[in-house]
Amino acid sequence: MPDVLGKIVGGFADSPTVALARVWLTAPGDLCGECRLRSACPNQERCLHLVASAGRSHETGEHFSTLAGAFRRIPLGAGDIGRAAKAGEPLLLPATHSDDAWISDPGWVHREGVATVVLQPLVLDGEVLGVLALYGRATVDADHFKSLSRAADHAAVAIANARAFEETDALRSRLEAENVRLNEEYRDLFDEAPIAYVYEGLDSRLIRANRMALKTLGIAAEDLAGTYGSSLVPDTPDARRRLNEALESVGRGTDTSGVVLELRRQDNGNPIWVQWWSKPAPGGAYTRTMFLDITERVLLEQEQARLQAQNEYLMGEIRGAHDYGDIIGESAGLRKVLQQIQLVAPTNAAVLINGESGTGKELVARAIHENSPRKGRALIKVNCGAVPENLFESEFFGHMRGAFTGAVRDKPGRFELADGGTLFLDEIGETPLGVQAKLLRVLQEQEIERVGDTRTRKIDVRIIAATNRDLRKEVEAGRFRQDLYYRLGVFPLEIPPLRERREDIAKLATHFLRVTAIRMNRPPQVLTKEQADQLIAYDWPGNIRELQNSVERAVILAAQGPLQFELSPTGIAQPAPQDTAAGETASIPTREDWKRQERASIEAALERSGGKVFGPDGAARMLNMKPTTLASRIKVLGIR
Repeated sequence: MPDVLGKIVGGFADSPTVALARVWLTAPGDLCGECRLRSACPNQERCLHLVASAGRSHETGEHFSTLAGAFRRIPLGAGDIGRAAKAGEPLLLPATHSDDAWISDPGWVHREGVATVVLQPLVLDGEVLGVLALYGRATVDADHFKSLSRAADHAAVAIANARAFEETDALRSRLEAENVRLNEEYRDLFDEAPIAYVYEGLDSRLIRANRMALKTLGIAAEDLAGTYGSSLVPDTPDARRRLNEALESVGRGTDTSGVVLELRRQDNGNPIWVQWWSKPAPGGAYTRTMFLDITERVLLEQEQARLQAQNEYLMGEIRGAHDYGDIIGESAGLRKVLQQIQLVAPTNAAVLINGESGTGKELVARAIHENSPRKGRALIKVNCGAVPENLFESEFFGHMRGAFTGAVRDKPGRFELADGGTLFLDEIGETPLGVQAKLLRVLQEQEIERVGDTRTRKIDVRIIAATNRDLRKEVEAGRFRQDLYYRLGVFPLEIPPLRERREDIAKLATHFLRVTAIRMNRPPQVLTKEQADQLIAYDWPGNIRELQNSVERAVILAAQGPLQFELSPTGIAQPAPQDTAAGETASIPTREDWKRQERASIEAALERSGGKVFGPDGAARMLNMKPTTLASRIKVLGIR
């Protein structure tokens, strides 16, 4: 149980947005005499016990793992936590509210930047097992609140399974202790002994059996003489192997001790398991056998194994609060990518992922991290193109309180958050030239200094970078540092565009159909050969992201009919070549030109979508961008 509870709170506390995660479980009152809240507990029978705590101070690095303190016991119905347990309903509260008397150290809330308190009752089959409390450094929206409720449900099942696991283990220990006691106390008893005793011939014919043996084996006393022990063994390879080994031991005249045999009762054929001890009689004419019925123990062990497997699955569900999907396909290009992932993942080498937009660079980065020795630590992602140049150092290296206007508290940067894990630098080609030198120094020295701090902090971070640009050309054009390029590109990894792995398109479309139908609560759709041929013939300039969007759009439009994919037969329209006068040189757009063009495109998409960014009819879908990336660009460009 402690391991399960530790993994639950640890899984939440690993997020930098969670300052403290705690679990209280209902249990009989035990510290009523010294409990400061005794007056709020009328009968002192049951209350909430603090059993797990995890968190880390972003100021001092202190771990919040103590189970002592003012609120290690909370009466049911008392305070926010007690009310959540008694009502069995989740609560979403601001960190400071009218019931702040339940915060033993109000200053802690401000020091740790706690903004929100989430109280999730742990409920299973209508029974409230306890309360999961999360003290977050960020606000929680409705969708996140629902996902935390689902995670709490998984945690409740895991806790119930862990309890069942402990109970079955304790019961097994009691059964084993009881078996030892009976073996010692009734060793010389026979007919009235509570342990089964049998005399058997060398051919397994039963000669004599006490009452316990007859009862266990389901044999009537009058049928004993014509019964052979081997006839009770089921015709399965494992059972027969065990029987043959036991008979061979008897034939050699040696003792057989503690052999587990699977048998079938003679009266009804029900399975039983016995632990068998056999000793040849003097002269070797027969054997004296004693056995214990361990059927209950075996069934408990089987149930215990099932519960353990289910527990591991549920813990995985809790750790994986987000579903990142699978890398799907069997094309030669994708197989090469998977082989490269397998080669580079176990190392600490920097990886540079190159591929067009929408090819799944982030998914590849996650696969490298999850198959590396660092998979137990965080994978921190940052979009380099969305970070303003004047905030680069603060975002990447962190800052101290008062370092600049608006720095009201200490804040660790992305490198610190990724310490011991992996930092994914997406759109690395968008990094302004002026800050590339600072990034290079950190990569070389593996140490940082927060803005406004003089202390150097050592870090251990693996770098995975991604870009849709040709960085070699960027280096030649003077827009990207050559030394930084070589530092990042220790292991370059090229992801082929979807048009070069057409044999994967049908598999991807089928996967997106299934996932979209489940998410939208629509009936499952089947991709016909004609539809698959249509998708394969398309060039997919937006790659996998465009394919996923097209499938989702088709599912939405197919609410009252068959699937229809609205695709241009030539993929994406190419601009017509423009004639230039003799000697006229085409102008090269500057960075400011790009920004103006980007701003105009975003404003046009927002106007067409009515200001919506997310959703199937949002601006992000029109621009073929991630909604989070579009939101970052809107903020950077100051679009209102």
